[in-house]
Order: sequence, then C-alpha cells, then structure tokens
Amino acid sequence: MRLDQLNFHHLFYFWRVAKLGHLTRAAEELHTSQSAVSAQIRQLEERIGEDLFTREGRRLALTDTGQLVLAYTDNIFGLGEEMLGRLQGRSAGITRLRVGSVATLSRNYQENWIRPLLADPAVVLTLESGLLEGLIARLTQHQLDVVLANETVPVDPERPLHCRFLGSQSISLVGPASRWKSQSLHIPEDLNGVDIALPGPRHALRAQFDALCASAGVSPRLRAEVDDMAMLRLIARDSGWLTVLPEVVVQDELRSGVLVTVGHSAALQESFYAITTPHRYQIELLEQLLSGASKTAPCVLASS
Repeated sequence: MRLDQLNFHHLFYFWRVAKLGHLTRAAEELHTSQSAVSAQIRQLEERIGEDLFTREGRRLALTDTGQLVLAYTDNIFGLGEEMLGRLQGRSAGITRLRVGSVATLSRNYQENWIRPLLADPAVVLTLESGLLEGLIARLTQHQLDVVLANETVPVDPERPLHCRFLGSQSISLVGPASRWKSQSLHIPEDLNGVDIALPGPRHALRAQFDALCASAGVSPRLRAEVDDMAMLRLIARDSGWLTVLPEVVVQDELRSGVLVTVGHSAALQESFYAITTPHRYQIELLEQLLSGASKTAPCVLASS
C-alpha cells in the first residue's frame, strides 16, 4: 500500500475507537452511526491487510498491529491538535507553552525556571504536575512541550527523547530557627536518632541519602517521608523536625528567617532536566529558556 492510498479519515475513526475502546461511544463522539464507524475501520483493515481489533465481550481490544497503528495515529493526530493550537495562538498574537513537572520537583524551582515569562502578556502558560511516565506519554503525544524532572529517562529507540541538563545543587539540612539557629550538624554523621523528614522513596535523592546513612552506620529517626515538595516545605516549616531537601524548596522561609540551614552535603545532589521530543515544533521562548538554563540555574538556586 502506498501513502496516497491511505485514508486519513479511516485512521481518525480508528484512533477514536482505539482510545475509547468502544464503537458506540466513538460513534456518539463523532456524531455518526455505529455501523458507519465499523465500516470505516473495516475498510482500513482491508487496506492494511490485517485485523486491528479483537472483541472481548462488549469492548474492543487492539491486536498487535492495532497497537502499532495506534502509536502512529497518536503522533499524527497529536501533531494535528498541536498545529491547530499553535495556529489559533498565533492568530491571537499569543504563544502557549505547556510545561509538565514531576510531582517530586520543587514548585519553587519550576517557578524560578518560568519566571522570565511571567511578565510577558503574549505568553499563556499551561502547567501540569504528575508522575514522570504519565508526563512523558503526554509529551510524546504532543500534549506537552517540555517536561521538567529531577531524573533522566531510560534510553528507548522507539521513544526518542532529548534530555537536557539544567543544573544541580547540593542538598541541605534545614530546621526551625527557634531551635537550630547558630547550630551546625554534619550529614550523615550527626543524624543518628535525630527526628527527620525526608523526600519519599520515589524522589531521586532519597536513595542517595539512605545509602549515605547506611555506609556511615547512621540511623536517623524517620518522622515523615513526603513525595510532594510543597507538602515537605510545610512540614519543614511547621513540624519542628529537621528536613533534608534542596534549599530551593524552602527558599522563602530561609530568606524570612523562619528556617535556617543546619548542614550541607556535597555528596547529595539533586539534578534538574528538561525533557523534549526531537521533532517538536520549535517555540522560540522555550528555546531561550533551554539555552539559558545552564547559565541561570545555578544562580537561581544559589539565591535561596
């Protein structure tokens, strides 16, 4: 089959059925009959020469070929949706930037990264938070322009991604000024039995911290483990415990004097990355952020 024999209308109907897993729901969404949708898919299967679905009760399940076709239609129609969004934004004189951020990443870091755009009236930002895999899936379907993360993604030839290093910072031990002002502790030597709050097991630096304590034979008293950095910030501020985290998470509390830095560890580093797709539409504002990140990130982090 040649490309000029491929009917994109058939592909679109297939895409909606594959996404919804149900002919009736797809027909309702497409404002047509179930028989019309079924006929379109049969014609596509005849052109391809293979079945795309098998029936499992009332639902339709994708065959292996169907899974392959779905991966391509996600790109085809995802790009189509992106194109329409870009054209609508351009006609209105705006640039829309869609940023995903992993749930374990500091919101302060994310705000610092997008700060150059906040004063631009021609920019509309969409900010999403979630698990890395879910965000990467949305990125590859062209529903996000960039994903900010504190870990890299595995190399996958079938899912090419660009992972750009933005910067890193050492991890700090912080505590309430009312108790810890003018005091200093070494990480991890002085932490045995100390009440402490830590990033959750999914956070990139948690494994580093646990390994460091294990090698030193030190056992802090774990009081809380928190995936969400905004919640860890509140616990650092209000619990009275010591907290191990990047200073950017509590930059405002450190500046105001509510919290103080009790110790640093060069052995613990959190790194920051911007993940994009190699064939994405080039957005000038995003390119400026990415090209300047390696220069600005250390300064931004150091300001906390």
